[in-house]
Amino acid sequence: ASMTKIGEPRIHPVRGRGGNTKFRALRLDAGNFAWGTEVCTRKVRVLDVTYNASNNELVRTKTLVKGAIILIDAHPFKDWYESHYGVKIGLKTKQSEERAQP
Repeated sequence: ASMTKIGEPRIHPVRGRGGNTKFRALRLDAGNFAWGTEVCTRKVRVLDVTYNASNNELVRTKTLVKGAIILIDAHPFKDWYESHYGVKIGLKTKQSEERAQP
């Protein structure tokens, strides 16, 4: 159990069976994430650990484990969506602003 935290990358080599080396991530600030429905994968920054079903202390200490719900930077996915479909995401239209004011 490496108990990987969010922060400046710190990766140590670990000797495995047969003299092979694995890499244990003690701290990470980015990862490779996929947008499954759009079949798009990008390397993005990890911002925060939002929820963990197994233990609330892992959320408080911002520990990255399998099954944790994390918050990531969506900017690379927004750029891909804009270049692929030609539509900007997250912009409010004037119609919705007019409806909200009265």
